Amino acid sequence: MRREYRDLRDDTKLRISQSLRGRSFSETHKQAISDAMKAYWSTIPYKDEENNESNNQNDEASM
Repeated sequence: MRREYRDLRDDTKLRISQSLRGRSFSETHKQAISDAMKAYWSTIPYKDEENNESNNQNDEASM
């Protein structure tokens, strides 16, 4: 299953963090992971922010 948006629930972030705790990697391996994750995340969009902005504007106008 491919991720559709960047947003994750807090409990999901906590489980991921706990599962990775205690691992150690070399500096070159850390850099390789960092580069790969930057490339991966650049292909996944943020959750539809345009609709959120238009909803906020509508809420402010109705006040």
